[in-house]
Amino acid sequence: MLEKFFKLKENHTNVKTEIIAGITTFMTMAYILAVNPNILSAAGMDRGAVFTATAISSFLGTLLMALFANYPFALAPGMGLNAYLAYTVVLQMGYTWQAALAAVFIEGIIFILLSACNVREAIFNAIPMSLKQAVSVGIGLFIAFIGLQNAKIVLSNGSTLVGLFSVESFKGLNDGAGSMNDVGITVLLAIIGVLVTGILVVRKIKGNILWGILITWVLGIVCQMIGIYVPNPEIGMYSLLPDFSAGISVPSLAPVFCKLSFTGVPFLQMVVIVFAFLFVDLFDTLGTLIGVSTKAGMLDKDGKLPNIKGALMADACATTAGAVLGTSTVTTFVESASGVAEGGRTGLTAVVTAILFGLSLLLSPIFLAIPSFATAPALIIVGFYMMGSVGEISFDDACEGIPAFICIAAMPMFYSISEGISMGVISYVLINLFSGKAKEKKISVVMYVLCILFILKYIFL
Repeated sequence: MLEKFFKLKENHTNVKTEIIAGITTFMTMAYILAVNPNILSAAGMDRGAVFTATAISSFLGTLLMALFANYPFALAPGMGLNAYLAYTVVLQMGYTWQAALAAVFIEGIIFILLSACNVREAIFNAIPMSLKQAVSVGIGLFIAFIGLQNAKIVLSNGSTLVGLFSVESFKGLNDGAGSMNDVGITVLLAIIGVLVTGILVVRKIKGNILWGILITWVLGIVCQMIGIYVPNPEIGMYSLLPDFSAGISVPSLAPVFCKLSFTGVPFLQMVVIVFAFLFVDLFDTLGTLIGVSTKAGMLDKDGKLPNIKGALMADACATTAGAVLGTSTVTTFVESASGVAEGGRTGLTAVVTAILFGLSLLLSPIFLAIPSFATAPALIIVGFYMMGSVGEISFDDACEGIPAFICIAAMPMFYSISEGISMGVISYVLINLFSGKAKEKKISVVMYVLCILFILKYIFL
């Protein structure tokens, strides 16, 4: 039955591989179950209710991806979009979180319409192959950078913007808090985790990324039990042991469920808020689909992704459902690349990930105990996997190579997949247009429209 529905042989995979890939994807995404409630609670939302909304919306969205498109991509409330809702719309602009959720709901409805009318698919297909490959590489660097940050290996630095970790530099950023026995040991464990995962990859151990996460976490638990690692909640260094002291229960969804408010925000201001959600979600999703599917070899000879309409529709429906449940924009997660790197190629990977999101409601103490330094090595190694596409970019042709380079560099430096795509599209169109190569490159009308819209975005937003 699984073979018939997911077409495993056709996609050169098997049940075992898909299960390991699904578990790996979940493990690298599990942090959202802890991070999203923390961010949205800053907007006054109930933390426990947001946890439940996060788990359920991730379950629904990922399951829809499996059913609508048969792809190994997972969905969850997106990082960046949750911060925009909490810190910009609510805390800075002064609107209620209920109004912010209404904006997310409207965005989801618009996305459903755009997906049904093939507008999003047309945008995907219009992007040149060199930029699609560049997006894959850029996402790889972006993921690796996130991993380095999560592990505190890379810290903010006044003189060079970023720098290598040291206890003293960490203390400077945290009012003197931090020591070798809390943040210091986790940095060492993350570095060990990268080396361990790298060795497992070289030795071609099945499930190497997942094993890397688990080994790093277990090493951390051992360090805590013998006193080398001392939890320090003041700086976000918590116990690595699952806490079942409160028993097993599912936090009520009631405080945030169906709390949308379509009043209290001026119409034009609501349009701006909805557009901001719409823009970031649209191009983050397209960037993730382009990058991960390119790495997985899912694009056809014309650079198109079969069943993309189903994937985009799953994303749009998940966003709409997430707003009703009580969470920020649900989007396709770039961490899906970790499961793809493990060999995941079909919706069965997504089904496994979805089931684990469902189970996380009951086993939240275990999943919330997985520290960011344990998942960081996975993100760094996935970055390595995604760098492979750089060899397929024709840097000998400057009209292709320069925009590709700009796209690659922009993602980690601007900390945004969508900004990388914007810069890549603008530079591709303008360089080819003013160098007289536009006809030769057969740049589509959609690319010109995107270029103009991106330029206007930078002027007016």
